[in-house]
Amino acid sequence: MPRPAIHDERSILAAASTLVAEGGPASATMAAISKVSGIGNGSLYHRFGSRDQILGRLWLDTATWFQDRFERSLEGSDARQAGLEAALSLPRGVRENLAGARIMLLHRRDDFLSDGWPADMKREAERLAAQVAHLLEQSSVRLFHSRSAAARRATVFALLDIPFSGVHRHVAAGKAPPQELDELIETAYHAVIDKGA
Repeated sequence: MPRPAIHDERSILAAASTLVAEGGPASATMAAISKVSGIGNGSLYHRFGSRDQILGRLWLDTATWFQDRFERSLEGSDARQAGLEAALSLPRGVRENLAGARIMLLHRRDDFLSDGWPADMKREAERLAAQVAHLLEQSSVRLFHSRSAAARRATVFALLDIPFSGVHRHVAAGKAPPQELDELIETAYHAVIDKGA
């Protein structure tokens, strides 16, 4: 059997994304993915090997999409503005990719992880975890000139916790967060940064 074309892989992951966004990981059975994608069960198994690998790839691709946006936002030379852009990358990303946001924000990573993952996917998950830890440590130093626990807590709160809490209710309701939310996130962000660590 020939290897499915790359558009088949995208179709498979798009189908899984739709199912998970609407009904959680349990709804993305092989039969359901086959039905939504229009790709036969045999082709699904040939391309990914198992349902675990489909869900694993979906989680990794979605996490990478959001995390890469977060990283790019931190590239600015002005630390305070770069931190704000990183905090705002979440509501902006949710507006662009609501299905992905529902995957990332409404479910635990463990819902997608399995002992069935191949070694390369496990390494990729570890890389993502290390990447965000590194980005937060760098941001702590840039914003507060410190690697202390207090500086780290303030950084995580300003860059992750505030935007997450702001968008979560909207994502759970299946709606994009309103534009006004960005102003509230910005106000809260500046309050944390001004307070210092």
